[in-house]
Amino acid sequence: MTRAGAPMRPATTLEALPEGPSLRNRAERMGRVEVHSAAGAEPSINPDRVKVLFIGGYSRSGSTLLDCMLGQLPGVFSTGELAYIWTHGLQENRLCGCGSRFLDCSFWGRVGELAFGGWDRVDVEAMRRLELAVNRHRFMPQLLAPRTSRRFRGDLERYAEVLGRIYGAIHQAGETRLIVDSTIDPAYGFLLTHVPNLDLRLVHMVRDSRATAFSWTRWQYRLDRPDTEMHQRRFHPGVTAVRWSVYHLLVHLLGRAGSPELRVNYERVVDSPGEEIRRIMAHVEEPVDDAALDFIRSSEVDLATNHTVAGSLMRLKQGTLKVRLDDEWTRSLPARDRRLVTALTWPFLRRYGYVGGNG
Repeated sequence: MTRAGAPMRPATTLEALPEGPSLRNRAERMGRVEVHSAAGAEPSINPDRVKVLFIGGYSRSGSTLLDCMLGQLPGVFSTGELAYIWTHGLQENRLCGCGSRFLDCSFWGRVGELAFGGWDRVDVEAMRRLELAVNRHRFMPQLLAPRTSRRFRGDLERYAEVLGRIYGAIHQAGETRLIVDSTIDPAYGFLLTHVPNLDLRLVHMVRDSRATAFSWTRWQYRLDRPDTEMHQRRFHPGVTAVRWSVYHLLVHLLGRAGSPELRVNYERVVDSPGEEIRRIMAHVEEPVDDAALDFIRSSEVDLATNHTVAGSLMRLKQGTLKVRLDDEWTRSLPARDRRLVTALTWPFLRRYGYVGGNG
């Protein structure tokens, strides 16, 4: 995919995997996805093991805020919701967190060069099809036991190799000691367990289900597409409650599958951001000193430019940002909806300390 007016490379050398019955046979012949630079050499990616902190849970839980705050630390890079790089970044060319269009961002341009010899050498439609073949909740059984399906295993290995190239390129371009990915979707977290050379750590981000349900009833305008007027979808509180429970159950399963898990509550992050950041960095075995937390003041943080691919609207904000508890739901969520959400999510609300007095 190229920007308008940009010169085309001689050929697209990331092999496009066709849909349909021929996919399996061709995959067996290829063995892996072939990616070459314009000169025919392998793209320059760092072969070292890359440490990635995946923030999992359910959306509207403060994950983007946490991601961006962690990204202020030396050697830590915030990707935002990296799973959407093909759609939000390459297909729709939305705004990077730095304010530039994705394809105009110098950092992501460097990542594309290191990983593939340039983004214009990637068949984005083919990569999107390959992603949809492995990155869905319906494929959870196969993600847990990929050997049960030869075709799925082949798709998974090829897509995991592509993701490995991207994370490796981010690691090299950003000179990172830690990459923070706030994609939050647990299916993507399971997918990351199959990516080669990743040292995957897990933060389980939790917010009161009733606050999350209320948030999904509000209109939100998408500022990362300035040429298109678009609002995010809204969901009935009951729908959000069911999804909230399923996602958190899956994140617990991800932790049991071998990714070291640390639970972090949104309410504690906004109340004591410095303390929670220290706790998270201890979890990933990366030291953090007092000077590194100078961007945090009592009720606000100073955020520098980031290069997040996707996430909530706050990723587009720079400078001083007020950090406060969003508890509008306690006043504005109708009583009937509050009762419904509480009933549907009671076991986890109790487990996370929101009802019943358990921590």
